[in-house]
Amino acid sequence: MPKTAKATYYGAFADAVLDAQAAFRGLMDAMARPGRIHRFAELASPPAPLSPAQGTIALTLFDQDTPVHLTPALAASAVASWLSFQTGAPLTADRLQGRFALVEKGVAFPALSGFALGTQDYPDRSTTLIVELEALAGGPERCIAGPGIDGEATMAPIGLPEAFPALWAENGAQFPRGVDLILTAGDACLCLPRTTRLLG
Repeated sequence: MPKTAKATYYGAFADAVLDAQAAFRGLMDAMARPGRIHRFAELASPPAPLSPAQGTIALTLFDQDTPVHLTPALAASAVASWLSFQTGAPLTADRLQGRFALVEKGVAFPALSGFALGTQDYPDRSTTLIVELEALAGGPERCIAGPGIDGEATMAPIGLPEAFPALWAENGAQFPRGVDLILTAGDACLCLPRTTRLLG
């Protein structure tokens, strides 16, 4: 079998139903507890440069009703055909049409305002960005607060740009509109819903 075909047809969950359910529970727990790192027990094996955590989230959340935007490198790789085959999700080059967006490690952090922010009546019609970083711990500590956080918490991802506090403050100012952010690294994720605030 050609390498490109193998990359398309393999790498999904061993047990499509049970593994997706477990991943969904973990992801929802991470979204309900912003800043907390969650490691997936069962992982997808997507083609590079998509990470295992990104592939796992894609298999869990993407379907034929969720247009997905890919960065140029992902769109030109085997990732595009893998996502189409494994999830049925339509791919879109238009950031404003994507319900989800995948960003691989090492590219410039995207301008959040360039994605769908939802509307006042339908704030859920926004993009959830899934961004791969170098690591989710070991970087500069940032204090966060908001729903799901008891007082304050800290997070320390490696790979966020210096301008991230300004980008995130601009996103939060759009509430109830705005994007949600899932940061990934290898087998783990950390969620930042739009309701989460960076302090200082």
